[in-house]
Amino acid sequence: MTLRDWLKAEPFTLSMSSGFFSFFAHAGMLSALEQESLVPSRVTGSSAGALVGACWASGCSSEELKSRLFSLNKSDFWDPSVGFGLLKGDRFRTLVASVCKVGRLEKCRVPVALSVFDLLALKTKVFTEGDIAATVSASCAFPLLFQPVRVQNRYYLDGGIKDRPGMHGLDEGERVFYHHITSRSPWRTKNSKALKVPDRVNMKVLATQGLPRVGPGNMSDGRLAYVMAKQKTIEALNSPLER
Repeated sequence: MTLRDWLKAEPFTLSMSSGFFSFFAHAGMLSALEQESLVPSRVTGSSAGALVGACWASGCSSEELKSRLFSLNKSDFWDPSVGFGLLKGDRFRTLVASVCKVGRLEKCRVPVALSVFDLLALKTKVFTEGDIAATVSASCAFPLLFQPVRVQNRYYLDGGIKDRPGMHGLDEGERVFYHHITSRSPWRTKNSKALKVPDRVNMKVLATQGLPRVGPGNMSDGRLAYVMAKQKTIEALNSPLER
């Protein structure tokens, strides 16, 4: 049985990890799935995974997402301001709102569960409803780069802080295809538990290796990350699953 066979057999949930500016890689992977008519019935994610998952679930096709990402410039989201983070985040939130086809998570075409980090409770919170741009902005609020995001009178940061795989919104035994970004943030140790693929039953994993690590200073590398991730996904779809 190949990964393609497994994905076709029954409905599946797509989970996408955090990974700084890895939304290019997630979008490339999702493009391959959509090209092969292997669309998820539910989406979960943290940070970059939350961004791509929410945009797609809102009704934005993978081709539309590619077009928006490939035309993205640093100035589109760069809004330095005094606060607990370099960027205020207003431009990023406006950008997310312009890409998404609906304004609220519960209006998406498939159910969505996005992980954020609650600054007061110091733990992960999962949103399945509410303002889509605000929730995505919170899940993507990388510490020190973005200021904390206020949602429903509480402040949140990047969902990948405590839930890098973006899986806190999954049910036990849920059938999952997980896209794992292998690149490591400088503040994580090489053997950090957060970098390991979670051990779950009924889950298949695509861990894309060797992609360029994209950030605000090398946005042009995002196109290469997209193309490489798409190609690696197509190769994985045609490969036999490990038993």
